[in-house]
Amino acid sequence: MLWEKLRRWMPGLGNLYHYRKEYFSHDMRAGLSVAAVALPVAIAYAELMGISAIIGLYACILPMFAYALFGTSRQLIVGPDAATCAVIAAAITPLALGNEHVRWQLAIIMTLMTGFWCVLASHFRLGAFADFLSRPILKGFINGVAITIMADQLAKVFGLSGLPAELIERLIALPRKLVGSHWPTVGVSVITLMVLLGVRFLRPGWPAPLMAMIVATYVSWQFELNQHGIQIVGNMGSGLPIVPMPEFELGIMRDLVVPSINLAVISFVSFMMTARSFASKNGYQVDANSELKALGIANIASSLSQGFAVSAASSRTAVNDAIGGKTQLVSVIAATAILLVLLFMIEFLAYIPLSALGVVLIFSTWSLLGLKNIWAYRKRNRQAFILSVFTLVAVLLVGVIDGIGFAVLLGLLQFLRIIFRPSDQLLGVNNQGMVRSIHQDNDVNPVNGIMMYRFNSPLTYFNVGYFKKRVLQHVDNASKDSVSNCPIWLVVDAVVSFTHDDVSVFAVLDELITELKEKGVTLVLAGRRTELNRWIKQNKLSRSDEDLIIVPDIYFAIRLIQSKQQAEEKQKE
Repeated sequence: MLWEKLRRWMPGLGNLYHYRKEYFSHDMRAGLSVAAVALPVAIAYAELMGISAIIGLYACILPMFAYALFGTSRQLIVGPDAATCAVIAAAITPLALGNEHVRWQLAIIMTLMTGFWCVLASHFRLGAFADFLSRPILKGFINGVAITIMADQLAKVFGLSGLPAELIERLIALPRKLVGSHWPTVGVSVITLMVLLGVRFLRPGWPAPLMAMIVATYVSWQFELNQHGIQIVGNMGSGLPIVPMPEFELGIMRDLVVPSINLAVISFVSFMMTARSFASKNGYQVDANSELKALGIANIASSLSQGFAVSAASSRTAVNDAIGGKTQLVSVIAATAILLVLLFMIEFLAYIPLSALGVVLIFSTWSLLGLKNIWAYRKRNRQAFILSVFTLVAVLLVGVIDGIGFAVLLGLLQFLRIIFRPSDQLLGVNNQGMVRSIHQDNDVNPVNGIMMYRFNSPLTYFNVGYFKKRVLQHVDNASKDSVSNCPIWLVVDAVVSFTHDDVSVFAVLDELITELKEKGVTLVLAGRRTELNRWIKQNKLSRSDEDLIIVPDIYFAIRLIQSKQQAEEKQKE
């Protein structure tokens, strides 16, 4: 009994308990490869946030162990991510007032908040929010973040100072500042870029960022580049996380509540996109609510180890999948390898040039850019194109935090527009007797004397008025086109529309029945017969069978109406 509870709470534990020995060689290679890619990227992301590079390693170790136990994806790797780091940096930098320790403390607190929101949401089974932000909106946001990150690294790559903090102003000032570049720093950047491109071209299977960082760090150590004005990471402290006591007013934490919620939403959406894509590729399913809990626990683990927020690391997940990783043991091996580096190689990491980190970060972030994909929406779906471009421009103009707000608002407005004014169709029957939507280019025809209607949204208080308006419009149009005076039967597909008991919906339904009766139309609700009868009774709609008929489905409605029509014809004869 206890074991079953543990397996439900920690799905990865069951997979590790039943581990197959033949997987170990695959997982070992994949784990070491993931660690090789994660090391330089994690250090670069810490520099992106303006905190000590060693903290990027803190953010890798415990979260990987946590996800190996609580996650349901066999390939997913968690760790520092460009989007999450950019969001945290945008939120905490104005509050830290230039103090690195305060910036670190605020990053820890924001990470803890983000984990708490995710765990709380999983408790209420809100995993469906993985679909809240549409793919076009998320693509626009990610592209905006990528451009912002790359622009932020230009000062490190060229050894510049005095660039404005805002993106647009920085890009405008950059051409004038380039003439004052620190050329030794530019030389290190060029060497790093050449190693990256060379490894990528000559040995695609090797971890190019790691190889570039090793070369740049060795050159920096051997030739003491810091003596030539080239900035390096410097002393990273001890290998174990020690955070000083808070040096800010606790009231500042209120300013992190909304950004941490935004971060939780963005992290989970991108997290589930990565998890689902690799699960689909490898033929298994992931549970959204379990993944939401795993993401929350991974972030809480990161905060307890003095790290910052983590999400799905798509590049490291792709490496894991390409090498052939089979289970969550890959995360355990990768985390162990990073821990060994943290404990025994920390002094060597101090010689990493900041310009090399900037180049690695630009190189890694380049894969996030998908402007061609956004442009492709222009022909496929103009509305998706507009949403994606609007989100991209919002992130570039108003910043990452406010850009997230715009992205969430756009997703909400998109959803509300569909619910407020959904599409609808008139239905008919094809040559095989199947009920289908009526279009000009198909062979579906209406049934004589019967109008069948489908409203493509659940009815609720804010769209039931539109439902009534559309029904009456269709009835009026049918009355104008009708050549006979026989009554019209209106059959509504209730399965789609009547999903719950809403007082406002049934009040409007009562009005609709009355108006239809005045027009000589009998309303038939097809589907959800048991629930509708109960809801109608609860809302005290006293209607006879001449006003309202409720049947099990549309086909039953057609047979019932046709039998009534035949009976009426016989009476006339």
